[in-house]
Amino acid sequence: MSAPEDQRPQFNPLARRSWTDLGPRFASAIVLLVMAGVGLYFGSYVFAALVAVVFAGCYREWERMVTLKPLTTVGGALIGLLVIAALIYPALGSLASLAAVAAAAVVAGFGSAGTRLWRIGGVVFYGIVIIALLLVRGEATWNQPGAFDSGLWAGLLLGCVVWATDTGAYFTGRQVGGEKLAPDISPSKTWSGAIGGFALGTLVGLVVWLLVVPQSPWWVGLALCAALSILGQVGDLAESAIKRRFRIKDSGDIIPGHGGLMDRLDSLTLSSIFLCAVGFLHTGMDAVASGFLFW
Repeated sequence: MSAPEDQRPQFNPLARRSWTDLGPRFASAIVLLVMAGVGLYFGSYVFAALVAVVFAGCYREWERMVTLKPLTTVGGALIGLLVIAALIYPALGSLASLAAVAAAAVVAGFGSAGTRLWRIGGVVFYGIVIIALLLVRGEATWNQPGAFDSGLWAGLLLGCVVWATDTGAYFTGRQVGGEKLAPDISPSKTWSGAIGGFALGTLVGLVVWLLVVPQSPWWVGLALCAALSILGQVGDLAESAIKRRFRIKDSGDIIPGHGGLMDRLDSLTLSSIFLCAVGFLHTGMDAVASGFLFW
């Protein structure tokens, strides 16, 4: 015997939507975009300082996550070495930054046995991200008449793809819902969100590509932007898997609506390494951004 019509559970298409965090997320995103824009525009020590603060903060959250303890002397030293790795780049170049990251890996080896590999992995990974971003931005020439600052535009392209991917995934996932993408890793992520993020990220990236380097083939831009979008989502899932390993929901609470710095910047990590690697393989260490943009 079936239940009366008015007693049957009703499907509410709005039930899956939860927009209570939209205001804080939007305000935080604006602040972060302004900071990133200023750093990219001025480059050099300004951008290096921004990268130093942000990714040293990411490692601070990593340190707390893997040790489950207050910051120790070893942890403080690792954070300091990552800051140094970023700040010395404008004066001494990438090899000096790499030496600072290597020193951090050695210091991490003196930590407790249970967290040693996680610490080494953290400083090496974030050190690589720091160097990749600094190589992409390079030394600014934006104030020279007629100069084309490849680093500025490559950084803009990267930021637009990552931001559009995150935005598309967030809104599509909340609006459409559907089957979970990886329920054992991140229960909130859906296939619809992943597809929406990929579509918007790739499209926005292609538009920026056509505006910035119209002389480069559009299909190269399409492929590269698609790869950046996919890697952005892979980075997000990887961070979720690590947080699940240590049984934490958010890496921190410094950014309203987003959580910690790791939570906000996980999408940027693998995509920035990819951009740097492509540029390096194409034209070498001295012209990473140009190697990515010009084909």
